[in-house]
Amino acid sequence: MKPKMKRKGLMNNDGIWNAVTKVICEHDFPSEEETIYESFIVFHYFAELESGGHEMFLTWFSDHIKKAGIKKYSIDLAGGLEKIGADDYAEIVKKHLDPLWHLYLALETDESIEQEFYKLIEKADNDYHQLNGRLAQLLEAHFVKIHTDLIDVLEN
Repeated sequence: MKPKMKRKGLMNNDGIWNAVTKVICEHDFPSEEETIYESFIVFHYFAELESGGHEMFLTWFSDHIKKAGIKKYSIDLAGGLEKIGADDYAEIVKKHLDPLWHLYLALETDESIEQEFYKLIEKADNDYHQLNGRLAQLLEAHFVKIHTDLIDVLEN
């Protein structure tokens, strides 16, 4: 059952952004609802990359990645990014996420690979930041497009 929200709270992109992030974050991971699942993983990738880069993303989402498996998670994340037109970001995921994940896990038992891990983190983060924040715009447009799929909008 979709949550109900008044139209006056959804009159601009900020209101829609806040409403959609609330809805997707209230669902258990992984959601069986494709739109929620894809929006959840793409939003959290964006949020973690903006706040702390790929290292923070791996740290905060390690349980989700372990639960899904790195191959499935990478495919799903890249697919979600492509679906919203963020093909350049999907390429970063395809190129870096799997090797980063394996180095991240290996660091637990082998500190000698720390330099290699951080070198790849830096490369992935640089690739992300060279795209100048376009993911925020694409994600916002996606949320505007799907918000009525996730929320019953009440007119009064």
